[in-house]
Amino acid sequence: MKYPDVPFRHLQRMTDHVGLLEHAEGIVPRHEHGYCVDDVARGVVVVCREPSPPQELITLGRRYLYFLAQAQAPDGKFRNRLGYDRRWRDQPGTQDCWGRALWALGTAAARGPTEGIREDSLARFERSAGVSSPWPHAMAFAALGAAEILDTWHDHPGALALLDGANDAIGEPPAAAVWPWPEPRLSYANAAIAEAVIVAGDKLGRDAVLRNGLRMLEWLLITETRDGHLSVVPAGGWGPGDVRPAFDQQPIEAAALADACARAAAVTGDSNWLVGVKMSVAWFLGDNDAEVPLFDERTGGCGDGLGRTHRNRNQGAESTLAMISVLQQARRLADAPI
Repeated sequence: MKYPDVPFRHLQRMTDHVGLLEHAEGIVPRHEHGYCVDDVARGVVVVCREPSPPQELITLGRRYLYFLAQAQAPDGKFRNRLGYDRRWRDQPGTQDCWGRALWALGTAAARGPTEGIREDSLARFERSAGVSSPWPHAMAFAALGAAEILDTWHDHPGALALLDGANDAIGEPPAAAVWPWPEPRLSYANAAIAEAVIVAGDKLGRDAVLRNGLRMLEWLLITETRDGHLSVVPAGGWGPGDVRPAFDQQPIEAAALADACARAAAVTGDSNWLVGVKMSVAWFLGDNDAEVPLFDERTGGCGDGLGRTHRNRNQGAESTLAMISVLQQARRLADAPI
């Protein structure tokens, strides 16, 4: 199957000289909602995943990293929301934005397109790696950054500690086959939780932890499959007994599944996991419950959610970054056909 090229033009449209604007009305950036570290960090990840980014993408990456530098507190915590008036709306903390910032900094330190980006990102990663969070998602995102670091610096103490902490924060999944998930409901970016457990087991040499992560991911993929296509968790989450399919399905969920399945294939050497990547790509291209593509080839953006019969007309940063991430996985998939 031929997949679309990875488009960055809508991401460029959403970016100004300060950072990446969070929301859009259609394709028009909504300045009144400002910026957030959550999205800027995702922007760093997709830029640094490009194998040979052109200069305009390197410029985007530098701008996003400068934004993260302004958001990082001396103690390693992160603010999240900056208004269009250039005033921060919150105090530094260790919520998801902290974890995503570590994911971005770890990716940039290992894969950044210039030596300066790699050096600065490593220093900033190390400033924040000594912090921990009580929230499983935040620790899971941080673990993904730690895994990037450990691919290059195999004994990095801060990265190893983050993986250990992420495994503890997530907890061991129940042994019961009915609901083998460490939380009572599925929420958002669920596969990132399973991926964090997989990388913790792999990098820390803990086979039982690795098996837990793979079991969680296998169950999640089965749970989010309906009639041969992905039917992912909606914005309101999903728990035992809830009606399926449910709508306002979120692109971030399919993107997390693609990443986690690609990770599982790499760790185990089992190419069967790439089926999950292929289904994630297909979800964006229209093989979903509404039979509507989320990817807008005309604009290079992505609808903010999937309804029963339509896609959301707004193309914000989170959804567009999720689509870019999955199409980057599609490009790798073309090199490893299943």
